[in-house]
Amino acid sequence: MKNILIISPHPDDEAIGCGGTICKHIADGDHVEVVFLTSGGKGGHGKSEEETSSTREHEAMRAAEILKVNKIEFWRQPDGKFEADAFNVNRLKDKIQSMKTDIIYVPHEGEDHQDHKAAASLVMQAISEPGTTFTKPLVWMYEVWTPIQKIDHIVDISPYVDIKREAILCHKSQCDVLKFDEAILGLNRYRGEMHSCPGGDFAEVFTNLKESN
Repeated sequence: MKNILIISPHPDDEAIGCGGTICKHIADGDHVEVVFLTSGGKGGHGKSEEETSSTREHEAMRAAEILKVNKIEFWRQPDGKFEADAFNVNRLKDKIQSMKTDIIYVPHEGEDHQDHKAAASLVMQAISEPGTTFTKPLVWMYEVWTPIQKIDHIVDISPYVDIKREAILCHKSQCDVLKFDEAILGLNRYRGEMHSCPGGDFAEVFTNLKESN
């Protein structure tokens, strides 16, 4: 069994970026936890930040049930202004150590969203700072806003596409405005067709943290 930590800047990034891979880890008997850095309060499309944060946390809980994630936690950092500061870096280091984390998933650093870039920086700092006492986990970086250019890892998610779609649609407050399920599954279909050979019809792709720097 491996211990898997998913870093999700906002509720929905986890399902969009690596929902199929989460399903595969669960099917393989791995332990999966998700940390939501922010609660996405700025994504209310006219609703208050407080109401939106509450709504999106509940949506994340429902999505986690669909994906069968073992545990989730909300750090409730400022949406749109997340910082990889010393407090958050130390918090992540503690999390990695307490979980005995084997693999981390986080958005790639080329993502066109400030919080996603900061999430990548957070992980980079947490595993590279001198004096860490844990074994450095493998880090796979996923795509949400911006497609990955350098692919280092491909996961056939064909058996889990329906579950991934259901999990994404749990984030109703966002999918009512943007068809994230259609958009990402189109990309996953393209990835499967072009890169997962031999493999299935749908794939999620990742770049390696060390390779990307």
